[in-house]
Amino acid sequence: MKIFITREIPEAGILLLKKKGFEVSVYKKNKPISKNELIKFVKNCDGLISLLTDKIDKKVIDSMKNCKVIANYAVGFNNIDVDYAKSKGIVVTNTPDVLTDSTADLTMALVLNCARKISESEELVRDKKFVGWKPKLLLGMELRNKYFGILGAGRIGTEVANRANAFGCRIIYYSNSVNHFLENNLNAEKLSLSSILKKSDILSLHLPLNTKTYHLLNEKNLSLIKKSAILINTARGEIVDEKILISMLKHKKIFAAGLDVYEDEPNIKKEFYKLDNVILLPHIGSATIEARSNMSLLAAKNVVAVLSGKRALTPV
Repeated sequence: MKIFITREIPEAGILLLKKKGFEVSVYKKNKPISKNELIKFVKNCDGLISLLTDKIDKKVIDSMKNCKVIANYAVGFNNIDVDYAKSKGIVVTNTPDVLTDSTADLTMALVLNCARKISESEELVRDKKFVGWKPKLLLGMELRNKYFGILGAGRIGTEVANRANAFGCRIIYYSNSVNHFLENNLNAEKLSLSSILKKSDILSLHLPLNTKTYHLLNEKNLSLIKKSAILINTARGEIVDEKILISMLKHKKIFAAGLDVYEDEPNIKKEFYKLDNVILLPHIGSATIEARSNMSLLAAKNVVAVLSGKRALTPV
């Protein structure tokens, strides 16, 4: 059976597939595969390992005559038409759990960077502008007793809350369901969207991208956020209306923002580069050796399971 992988990924998963006797082909160019190339390569594949940058729409799915499984190398799967794939008898899987800690760690790194102006401080030193200690030099904020708002209290949101609690933050969250762990162990409070936006000193996004969450943070909702608040997005860029966020940052209507994802990724709006109160990262939430290797292995295990006639480990 033939497996096509749309980008070079850590070896763990590839080695497993080869060990199981699969014929593995990997797209070698260091850029997202074009739709025409994707259609050409997936025509005869029995399984596909895809990335978030790959749009697996009806046209691509219709070209996959033999495919039984699409294993997305990510937690999110908004790049795949899941319903259409299912109608064609194709199982779609993702890679939850294995990147939870890495993304939660990066979220807190962004929080601390924004709160203590770390990037701005380092730039000052590198530019040789540090001339000595000053009482009002680059004043930030402490985390203790701050309201830490979690939008989306799933696996990653829960781990972020755990870390924020260790810093002495008060946890509040917005979710479709009650998170008993947060309420019983961290004394967290579940709030409405408007309430959490108004109350949060730090607001961290951990929602999936869908029709309900696209531009959830629009002009109306962003206007509810405190002038002293920090906004962190390690989820999906499209959840935030970036034009409104840029205006708020520019006019100091929000203290700072830390972004690892963007609306038009990999394109980043030019206005962001001119602002000193935003931290910009290149989508590295899961970029640890452990997480990326485990993602590779889990994607491969899903392919092996489905093509062996067994149930997928993590169907979406």
